[in-house]
Amino acid sequence: MTRVHDDTRLAGAYHSGNAMPEASLRAWAEFVGSFAPRPAPAWLDVGAGTGMFCAALDRYQPASRVVGVEPSLAMLRAAREATAGGRARLVAGTAERLPLADGAFDIALLSRVVHHLPDRPAAARELARVLRPAGVVVLRTTFRERLDALVYDYWPRLRATDGARFPGQAEVLADFAEAGFTARTVTSFARPVAASLGEYAARLRDRPQSKFGHLSPAESSAGLERMRADAVARADEPARAVCERYDVAVLVRG
Repeated sequence: MTRVHDDTRLAGAYHSGNAMPEASLRAWAEFVGSFAPRPAPAWLDVGAGTGMFCAALDRYQPASRVVGVEPSLAMLRAAREATAGGRARLVAGTAERLPLADGAFDIALLSRVVHHLPDRPAAARELARVLRPAGVVVLRTTFRERLDALVYDYWPRLRATDGARFPGQAEVLADFAEAGFTARTVTSFARPVAASLGEYAARLRDRPQSKFGHLSPAESSAGLERMRADAVARADEPARAVCERYDVAVLVRG
């Protein structure tokens, strides 16, 4: 993962700024869970961040166990707070060196993680090691070919920076194929993350995603003001939820 994720400010902003309505979080957990290779699987969340998906998988999936791995100590502290009282266990570690036993898991989720990996082939090999035969990896990401997030309308330079740092679909699938994975499907899934553009703007105020680190304070403020102005201009219209779409690649270990 990139070093910016060790930033305590970002960890706090990430937790609140990337939250989604409970119905959307449940829909994501159920969608990802539909690819599990067996009932009540052992789940691994790599790059667990502040624990949003660990908590959701614990609540909404019949998991035998849920383990999250996260390299950032700031994120890890937030994740442990978010999952307190549940069955999920959070441990420090990286995707390239997972502190886990061989063949211990059935399905692994990497949500918005692939573009942060400094050594994607090594991470793919580690996932092959910790998954059982026929185990599944679910990548929730955005491939370079489909950069269509709403934020690009307000911060156009982010499309260029993300185009430089996000990998393409073919290269990701190739790295996992070398580690013994076969692509089962590549699809998309979208769910509402905010009830209105105004609510979405309020969530982005603290720059809750690492991509905003590529903007100057002036650029960040200008884009946010444009979004707020659009929200005000739509105030008399029926509220329209803001959706976020992600690519989902499902890979099966041979």
